[in-house]
Amino acid sequence: LTNVLLEERSKIPINTPNPCGQPSQKTEMAVPPAYADLGKSAKDIFNKGYGFGLVKLDVKTKSANGVEFKTSGSSNIDTTKVNANLETKYKWDEYGLTFTEKWNTDNTLGTEITVEDQITKGLKLAFDTTFSPNTGKKSGKVKTAYKREFLNVGCDVDFDFAGPTIHAAGVLGYEGWLAGYQMTFDSAKSKMTRNNFAIGYKTGDFQLHTNVNDGSEFGGSVYQKVNGNLETAVNLAWTAGNNSTRFGIAAKYQLDSSASISAKVNNSSLVGVGYTQTLRPGVKLTLSALVDGKSFNSGGHKLGLGLELEA
Repeated sequence: LTNVLLEERSKIPINTPNPCGQPSQKTEMAVPPAYADLGKSAKDIFNKGYGFGLVKLDVKTKSANGVEFKTSGSSNIDTTKVNANLETKYKWDEYGLTFTEKWNTDNTLGTEITVEDQITKGLKLAFDTTFSPNTGKKSGKVKTAYKREFLNVGCDVDFDFAGPTIHAAGVLGYEGWLAGYQMTFDSAKSKMTRNNFAIGYKTGDFQLHTNVNDGSEFGGSVYQKVNGNLETAVNLAWTAGNNSTRFGIAAKYQLDSSASISAKVNNSSLVGVGYTQTLRPGVKLTLSALVDGKSFNSGGHKLGLGLELEA
């Protein structure tokens, strides 16, 4: 009887629902991340939820006609310097177009036009320009990116009067394994200014990433989602010719649906803690502190306050 059932089961196509009403599992190869996003989960555990030495405000809104506004401002507690930027974005979904305008307190204006999934699926083209009225400095960049199963590649060209600079990167992925390469070629100097390699492994709750930058900077990170509430990360960095190794561990714990706490420590005895609380839908408060364990009684510790508004 078992053999008969197995034989009948093998005749069911892989994409048809099973007798219990649930669709059968179909193996699909995921698109690998871009080179800049390799090890991103570990980076987020170390970076998000902190704002040492800053009082920061982020506001996100969306108008009735679909224009998105993003305003961000921060004040440095030590220097009292204030930085702010404004970004507006409009998406024309019918043609896959996105128009983005940017301005910051350094009085730099930026415009980016992006076309995605129009020429072929997975291809993204962008033209990015910046202009500084104070100095008259202008810059332009053409960005291309293409992603599909097993592959994620990109090439950006910075235009300059002396000669364009080419940035290229690619990531190959197969069954969770990732291999990436990133380079920068300065045509004005006719030399390679960046030459990076990376290897990693990624599953649903575990990520491993190692990289070599310019043959002298070595680094690695490990990310693990222990359970639905706890995430941990470890990073390690070492520079050739220097005996000191940089090491850090971090964790994020979700207290409940609206609050989380983060903590990190490195081998320099710097301890960072952060607390994030959603006060109400669209309002998020972040408190953080950085403590120097080597000079605990000497002061010099940093506090941070952040408020995010979204409507």
